[in-house]
Amino acid sequence: MENQNSLLWEVTFWEFLFVTVVLAGAAAYLTGRAAARGWLPKGQLAFYILLLTAATRFIHFALFNGTLLSLHYFIVDLIVLLAIAFAGMRITRAYQMSTQYSFAFLRSGPFGWKRR
Repeated sequence: MENQNSLLWEVTFWEFLFVTVVLAGAAAYLTGRAAARGWLPKGQLAFYILLLTAATRFIHFALFNGTLLSLHYFIVDLIVLLAIAFAGMRITRAYQMSTQYSFAFLRSGPFGWKRR
């Protein structure tokens, strides 16, 4: 499975899993969490994740001989990191709404809240 280009990863699956999903995914989750705590708009979070994706592509390039300027794999990494970041933002926002405004909202699942 060494350097077999596929639809989702350019390097091996394990390198994609470690760098994009685990390392950059953790950073994306924490970025989404910080954006929710600061009540930042979603567009600003998307911009931060765009920068994180560029750094992730550089790590693939520098450590694992991936392609630095590959639009396809940049978009794949961007989609994965955006999904993780927006999940982190939504989980934190649901917690905020149910604790800070507990008189008006109840938590309904990990991603949502509802009116009392």
